[in-house]
This record gives sequence, C-alpha cells and structure tokens, in this order.
Amino acid sequence: MLERHAFGSLLRAWRDRATPQSIGLRSAGVRRVPGLRREELARLAGVSPDYIRRLEQGTGTPSIAVVEALARALRLTRSDYEYFCVIAGHAPVGDDRVPSHVGPSAQRLLDRLGHVPVCLCDAAWTALAWNPAWEAMNCDAVSARGRDRNVAWRTFTRPALRVRRSDERTSRFEATIAADLRTTLHRYPADPDLVALVNDLRLHSRRFDELWTGGGAVRFFDDQVLINHPDVGNLQVDCDILTVHEGDLRALVFSTEPGSDDARRLADTRSRHEWK
Repeated sequence: MLERHAFGSLLRAWRDRATPQSIGLRSAGVRRVPGLRREELARLAGVSPDYIRRLEQGTGTPSIAVVEALARALRLTRSDYEYFCVIAGHAPVGDDRVPSHVGPSAQRLLDRLGHVPVCLCDAAWTALAWNPAWEAMNCDAVSARGRDRNVAWRTFTRPALRVRRSDERTSRFEATIAADLRTTLHRYPADPDLVALVNDLRLHSRRFDELWTGGGAVRFFDDQVLINHPDVGNLQVDCDILTVHEGDLRALVFSTEPGSDDARRLADTRSRHEWK
C-alpha cells in the first residue's frame, strides 16, 4: 500500500541530501539551500518538476518505473532502493542472479577476524568462503559439495551431525532461514538456481513448506549451538548472523565466552589445524 506522505517526505529528504557533484552534475555555483533542485532531479529521472512537487506533497502515485528512475537519479544504495519501493507500495525489482562474489570488504572481514570462525554465504545461503578458524571447527560446509554446501538445504533436508541446537532454537533458526530466502526470492525472482532451490525445499521438506506458505518476517536472533568436534569434543558457541551489504552476503560468526572452557577448546581447534 502506498504511503503517500511518507514517500513524499522521504523523496524530499533524499533530494535535500544529494548534491550535484554526488550524482554527476556540474555545480552551478553557491546555492542558498542544500540539495538538488526539483528541476535537476526531474531532468535526471525523466519526469516533470511539477510531478516531483506533487510526489513530495503526497498527491502523486508513482509507478515502479518512476520509483526506479528516481532511485537511479539519486544514486540510492540497494537497501535504500528497496525501502523506497516498499514505501511506494511496490515490490523491489530484483537483479537477475544472486551475487556470488566475495568483495574486498567481505574478504577483509574474514582476514581481520582470523581467530574467530567466520563463514560467508550468499543471499541464497550457499557457503562461498571461510577463514582458517572456521575450517578448524571442521564444519560440514568445508567438505561439502554441490547443494550440500547450502545452509538452507542442509538445515531442512539433512540431519544435523556436528552442529546441534535446542528444539526452540532450531525452530527459530528454520523460520529465520525460510523468511530470509523469501526476501531473497523477491529480490532475485529470475535466478533459476534460487527458484529451483526453493521449489526443491518445498518438495522435500514439509517444515520448510509450512514456513514458506505461512509468511513471517526475517528475525535474526542470538543463536547458540553445540558443536561436536572430533578432536576436542563438544563446544558450546554463540552463533551470530551478520549481513554484508557488499555482495548481499550473510556472515555466520562463532564466538565463545572469554576465559571459558569453550574458549580454550576453540583455541585448541585452531592450534591443531595450524599443525596439520
């Protein structure tokens, strides 16, 4: 549903925030007010200045094509564009394929957290990269191939072998994964691999199908898992899910209470891995 006044206020705020230089226009000298003029934004977006005025006053009804043109003109980030679409009452138009590239900032995250187990997944929850600390945990994704490298697929179709959760946490984690996949499909509706993954999950997992048809928002939570490590035994670790905007990635991060037995076991896994 279009929230006209919210859309108009947001458009005005982003127009005021932008500068001619930030969107590729040549500056016309000193300005009495910050931001872009309506005429400048209208020219870039291919609409009339009067239409921009009506949108900002909450009397216009923008089409998805207009929303996209305004987003391009204002050079909005992907997350800002998606929010813009929601306020305008439209579903964001997705890219063709789920990105599978680990960019420089994501790689730096892996490198800087060298002592903390981190695994990077794409928006479809396929593991793309991890650091040595994650590999030392001997998690399933390290040796998995094909679809078994996908966290969602393993969660709903494979019994947990090394990573275990309580029933309550398992239920919440499953709901989170299903909701996040639904959001991903909205963004990348033309990705054949993603569509096939969702269809196969619905076919092979009654639990996933129930969650998928039931709806629900993405709610990342403070997770806790028990890992059965072949060398050091059981480790209880906190599992946080972080979003990496560059590349639309998900980062799974394991951590332990400093000074605890679990922290010592975690350090032991790294030491053993370095000597292998």
